[in-house]
Amino acid sequence: MSHNTIALNQQSQPLDHLESVWLFGYGSLIYKADFPFIQRRPARIHGWVRRFWQGSHDHRGTPEQPGRVATLIADPDAVCAGMAYEVTPDVFAHLDHREKNGYLRFFTEFEWLDGSGSVKGLVYVAGPDNEAFLGQANEADIAAHIAASAGPSGPNDEYLLKLADALRELGEHDEHVFAIEHALKQLS
Repeated sequence: MSHNTIALNQQSQPLDHLESVWLFGYGSLIYKADFPFIQRRPARIHGWVRRFWQGSHDHRGTPEQPGRVATLIADPDAVCAGMAYEVTPDVFAHLDHREKNGYLRFFTEFEWLDGSGSVKGLVYVAGPDNEAFLGQANEADIAAHIAASAGPSGPNDEYLLKLADALRELGEHDEHVFAIEHALKQLS
């Protein structure tokens, strides 16, 4: 599958018949809401784990030297915390472009971190079948890769560090993200 997924998302998930849609963010969407939203709430999804296994050719890297960014990997025992946004369907023109580098969106259930219920909404996931998928590596190798990468949206390490800080603000501990952060700080 091509890493440019804009057309695939718009064809497979038309949203113009809805008044609003919830979106779950687990990477930069936690701390960088560059789109209008109706409300946002901390949330979590079950059955997925956050991993820095996706390449970024367009934001935190280049086609010649892609950076590494977060995606979700299926894991039946996992829980992944993030931020949910209620948005109007027109926002997805921007989001589909922002998340075009291999990410497909689909509906799933997520629950509020405060335990007050759940909602069905959209999440973007870049699976191993997209051209930008870099795959598994140990945290030290991922940190070295991130330290050497930058793209139009800035240095790759900025993405990692902001995500780690955002997770701390949510009161969440993500061993994978924090191990990469630790390894990155050891490099400097």
